[in-house]
Amino acid sequence: MIAKGIETMTSHQGSTQLLDEPLAQELLQSKLPAQLAYNWHDNTPRLIPIGFHWNGREIVLCSPLDAPKTRVLQNGMKVALTISSERNPMHVLSIRGSIRIEQVDGLPPEYIAMTERTSGKEHAQAWLTQARLMWPVMMRIFVQPEWVRLMDFETRFPSAVESGQARLTQAQIN
Repeated sequence: MIAKGIETMTSHQGSTQLLDEPLAQELLQSKLPAQLAYNWHDNTPRLIPIGFHWNGREIVLCSPLDAPKTRVLQNGMKVALTISSERNPMHVLSIRGSIRIEQVDGLPPEYIAMTERTSGKEHAQAWLTQARLMWPVMMRIFVQPEWVRLMDFETRFPSAVESGQARLTQAQIN
């Protein structure tokens, strides 16, 4: 519920410029996993948690070649990605975009950076030593943002809440 008197921001939802907002940058640098949505061969949706790395232009996901998603993801495919906080009020960054994929010998630098960011350097090194043996080749998936939504549930809300707030404000004026 929105408290009386709280003004919502003009959200400009959809604009990739939202990625420059401090809240978006906080989520992009967080230890939280992202949720990746894509369609399977039979066109049914899939949603998986996945580590990510923000390179300043794209979200970079890394995956072993034998992961199920690698059987369906293709260059140019549309996907959605969400990063959301674990506290209230919830902070949510949602991105839709196209992907480009490349195969990499060894561990991609983005995978190493993501592992160090989320686990700390000491714990990461132990895992990365094992990962190098498990996956001599990996897939790098670049998500090019084309549409962005940012919600903080304090000043930016889902569109239905924003339009409801506008109707409430109008009713109070009348």
